Amino acid sequence: MKRAAFLILVVLFHIFVLVAAGSADEPKSPEDKVAGSASLSVFNRYISRGYEMSKNSMVIQPSLNVSYKGFAVTFWGNIDTNQHMTQSFDPGTAEGQKGYNETDMTLSYTYNIGKLSLTGGYIYYGTKYANETEEFFLSGACDIFLKPTLAIYRDINAFAGTYINLSLAHSFTIYKEVTLDLGASGGYFIGSGSYWKTYELATAAYTGSKYSGFHDGMVKAGLTIPVSKQVTLQPVIQYWFPLSGDSRKTMGTDASGNRISYNPNGYLRGNYVGGMTATFSF
Repeated sequence: MKRAAFLILVVLFHIFVLVAAGSADEPKSPEDKVAGSASLSVFNRYISRGYEMSKNSMVIQPSLNVSYKGFAVTFWGNIDTNQHMTQSFDPGTAEGQKGYNETDMTLSYTYNIGKLSLTGGYIYYGTKYANETEEFFLSGACDIFLKPTLAIYRDINAFAGTYINLSLAHSFTIYKEVTLDLGASGGYFIGSGSYWKTYELATAAYTGSKYSGFHDGMVKAGLTIPVSKQVTLQPVIQYWFPLSGDSRKTMGTDASGNRISYNPNGYLRGNYVGGMTATFSF
């Protein structure tokens, strides 16, 4: 059923692009034109909301975005060059092998009110290392100093819960069109499904209260380097870290000597991420 729904969404996406492109011969204002970008990122690891999704490998992440009159469709993928089980939800079925293990699709609409932009949408997570799931989200961004952005994500399927993220960003011109890009973010998690029960020593199982609290933090610095009018390069380094004791908490070790996390998804720890993104805009 999930795969059928995904295929339907892909078909609708193609119909949307064809309809938008079909009127290409008519005069259009800039905001009426189909726009988009294709990018390719290479990083030393994949971190998602503080969780370490890869280790001892490189990840390659292609992305395609198309937008028209506020509507947008984005496809994003992850290729792990040396897959390993890194979290409790990961079965490690392709341990030690290279694999394309995730395809995400986002459908969204953005509405601008002066310096405020509101975006709402739907995300489908096609993961091979965990149960596929879906989210609805709503975000608000203000085009002022530090560009504060507040986003709320609600999982409606495999990992029912709410994730709230506040991010800040600022860019400085350092040479001609080259900019230094700084940013930071913090996340708060509210588990609401039975999946999110925490580990209890008394039962030696995940039977405790549902996981909730300040979750992950991230700071980053990078550069935006225009190569041409359509191509940019963005080297970046990030540092991810847990924001609370519960997000980093462990409850001893199991029979194999692996740490048991209080959080059912796995514990968070400090991680550096470095890499490069090349983007072609059209």
